[in-house]
Amino acid sequence: MRDGDRLTPDRLRELVAAGRVDTVLVALTDMQGRLQGKRCSARYFLDEVLAHGTEACDYLLAVDVEMNTVPGFRSSSWDLGYGDLVLRPDPATLRPLPWHEGTALVLADVELVGGGPVTVSPRQVLRRQLDRLAARGLTAFVGTELEFLLFTDTYEQAWRSGYRDLTAANQYNVDYSLLGTGRVEPVLRAIRQGMAGAGMYVESAKGECNPGQHEIAFRYTDALTTCDNHVVYKTGAKEIAAAHGMSLTFMSKYDAREGNSCHIHLSLRADDGTPVMAGDGEHGFAPLMRHFLAGQLACLPELTYFHAPNINSYKRFADGSFAPTALAWGVDNRTCALRVVGHGESLRVENRVPGGDVNPYLAVAAMIAAGLHGIDHELPLEPATTGNAYTADKPRVPATLRDAADRLADSTVAREAFGAEVVEHYRNAARVEQRAFDAAVTDWERVRGFERL
Repeated sequence: MRDGDRLTPDRLRELVAAGRVDTVLVALTDMQGRLQGKRCSARYFLDEVLAHGTEACDYLLAVDVEMNTVPGFRSSSWDLGYGDLVLRPDPATLRPLPWHEGTALVLADVELVGGGPVTVSPRQVLRRQLDRLAARGLTAFVGTELEFLLFTDTYEQAWRSGYRDLTAANQYNVDYSLLGTGRVEPVLRAIRQGMAGAGMYVESAKGECNPGQHEIAFRYTDALTTCDNHVVYKTGAKEIAAAHGMSLTFMSKYDAREGNSCHIHLSLRADDGTPVMAGDGEHGFAPLMRHFLAGQLACLPELTYFHAPNINSYKRFADGSFAPTALAWGVDNRTCALRVVGHGESLRVENRVPGGDVNPYLAVAAMIAAGLHGIDHELPLEPATTGNAYTADKPRVPATLRDAADRLADSTVAREAFGAEVVEHYRNAARVEQRAFDAAVTDWERVRGFERL
């Protein structure tokens, strides 16, 4: 099996017969954007799972980050008996995982045992928005830019230390520094090569501002494939770092310095592949682009939860940090929440709100829903923000998870686009996260209060 080979079911059968693949991971993406599932023997996968699927407990889409069963979800509870879901493999996502010997992976759509999709599953949430685009003769193309912090400590060492006093892999700002990336090239190269072997088109790696911070960029493609690649990359990068005796985190804000972003680039094309955002209007925009961008601005406050789903997400929004605080758009302006880049066929919207902790399916679905709202209502576009948006007289990005969840709950746009079931499901997820944080006693409180209060 050569790195990057397209892995079809027939090709997988050949590799299994030759003894070169013995394990197939069957994975769903949960609410937190993590891969969950089973390690199946390759023979069993081909004999049974590929055609009929496999089962998993429905609590996988109704737990918090600690895997605690929590109340408030209508789809899964003690009262409903925590039954099964069906993981239906999507053969188009079959791929080798070069960093695990003899292993392939397939992503699954989630179905009810009696048939039909589980609407709250993140992959299904995105599929619904892609179907809405397709009904209008449109297709979304997406690229996600994930940053991470790399440490020389193992994950086990980090756990034992309470994630304090970790040693960053670089000691200073290595933004664009070839020396800085060269210092950690063995692990960066292993990640790049591993992802290429898993069928992804790797573009580049670069250093970032926070000590030990790096970004590996991948070629844009259709929205669903990009989100699939995104979640495989996050898991794989952690596993490869661990194999090198290191650890990395995608959490939105690890310390008081620059956080980890996940800028999302999105463009639209017609069914025949023709780009549709560029035109003869101001800034080279077509009317569709103006309405799409206006929809992003109009809906961003009520859809922020899908871009910033955790308590920690909101710590990243700080003036002068390259993370946005103002609900503004600008042409190649990194101080705005929405940055327009490219021209002609490459014209696209960059959403700078999401952090590295984002669930890509939900964030991209939210961007599509907002854009369709703008297109369908022909919303007018306000003038571009020039200069420093941090000091501009503009509405602000929601500052807390509680605020974002309340706005989602009250959002007519979200209920029309996603359905009430999805909105209530993720509102409850936000409520669970907020309650857990409200009950926690933090290091900050101990330092301030142990002796001096």
